[in-house]
Amino acid sequence: MMPLYAKKATAPLAGTLTPPGDKSISHRALIFGGLADGETVVEGLLVSADTTATRNAMVQLGASVTDEGDVLRIRGLGQAGLSAPSAPLDMGNSGTAMRLLAGVLAAQSFDSVLTGDASLNSRPMRRIMTPLAQMGANVEATEAGTAPLHIHGNPALKGIHYDSPVASAQIKSCVLLAGLFAQGESRVTEPRLSRDHTERMLPLFGVRMGEGAALQGPQGLTGAKVLVPSDPSSAAFLVAVASLVPGSDVTLRNVGLNPTRSAFFDAVKAMGGRIDIETVNDGSDGLEPVGDLRVRYNGRLKGIDLPPEWVPAMIDEIPILMALAATAQGRTRVTDAAELRVKESDRLAVMARGLECMGIELSERPDGVDVFGGEPCPARVEAENDHRCAMSFAVLGQLIEEGVLIDGADYIDTSYPGFSADMLSIGAQLERRDG
Repeated sequence: MMPLYAKKATAPLAGTLTPPGDKSISHRALIFGGLADGETVVEGLLVSADTTATRNAMVQLGASVTDEGDVLRIRGLGQAGLSAPSAPLDMGNSGTAMRLLAGVLAAQSFDSVLTGDASLNSRPMRRIMTPLAQMGANVEATEAGTAPLHIHGNPALKGIHYDSPVASAQIKSCVLLAGLFAQGESRVTEPRLSRDHTERMLPLFGVRMGEGAALQGPQGLTGAKVLVPSDPSSAAFLVAVASLVPGSDVTLRNVGLNPTRSAFFDAVKAMGGRIDIETVNDGSDGLEPVGDLRVRYNGRLKGIDLPPEWVPAMIDEIPILMALAATAQGRTRVTDAAELRVKESDRLAVMARGLECMGIELSERPDGVDVFGGEPCPARVEAENDHRCAMSFAVLGQLIEEGVLIDGADYIDTSYPGFSADMLSIGAQLERRDG
């Protein structure tokens, strides 16, 4: 695909948008629905390359998934209903899909293989293999501890208390999903609370949760109705661009405001941005909190020291925060973010190289970065097939008269297939062009 070209917006951005469905919740809806007895109805599911990989995997395992307009219906298989896949399950670019399904497949009576694209097959998997082995699972990886994962199912898993060395919803969810099939309690503690969609969603499917990330196994799931809010990680790019382009006024509908996901909005406010939130559902019913966001340009942002405790609640938004920091007054410091080095790319390094190409001064560290705000200049940058880095560079391009040309932007479809269309609809300047 041709590089993505982003150049200075010619007028203030304006409009009302509903960003796409939450990717994390969509993955879980597909997996939980496939495991449940009866029918699960999903509204607002994200349709992207990542979620399509999860959908295809559940179909390979025997679930029935059908579309009825904007509604998805999943006919689940029940606790013991999964069937052995006839071929490896290809998770594409999705670490969430691979790590969550590994927990499910570890407890089955059949063997299976999980694989992915070159990026996914280079990401660390020992972080889930360790707790699964403690439960009695047998998972084989490459010598480097990466996929393909050869999973030798063991229906006699035992629950464990796992003290995770990193705050990771994928590790936590992997253990809890294996725990649904295991004997005894499965509990996960972590240094800081990671996103809690699994803990919120399992009770919707009839699972009795203990305090925190804990459940008593074995337990089955029953079909449920799932309303998927707009993804705050996708909304973040629209919030950012409206905060950067003078005079902008953009409203975003139905955005998920889960406190384990919403720290980016707090960071923008701390930098001087203006975000007014009208709550639609405060989450007191146990479901996901949701609201409408009105974002208005409020002058040049200022640099901040990002509180380390905010990082797990905006881990996917650090790239777009770095883009904001590139234009902010003063220094922005990010720490305790080493997890970004083992995402779809080394996101700290990819963003740092791109910003340096634009003339931005920064200082990179193993666990973070200092970005010194300036005036980004025209450049050609490499997103290294990382969707979030590509979209972050595209946002920054809206301030650059001669624009920025972004190579490696093909993977935007993994999380936000409508990104270019949504940006264009509010007045941003984006196009594909020959390099």
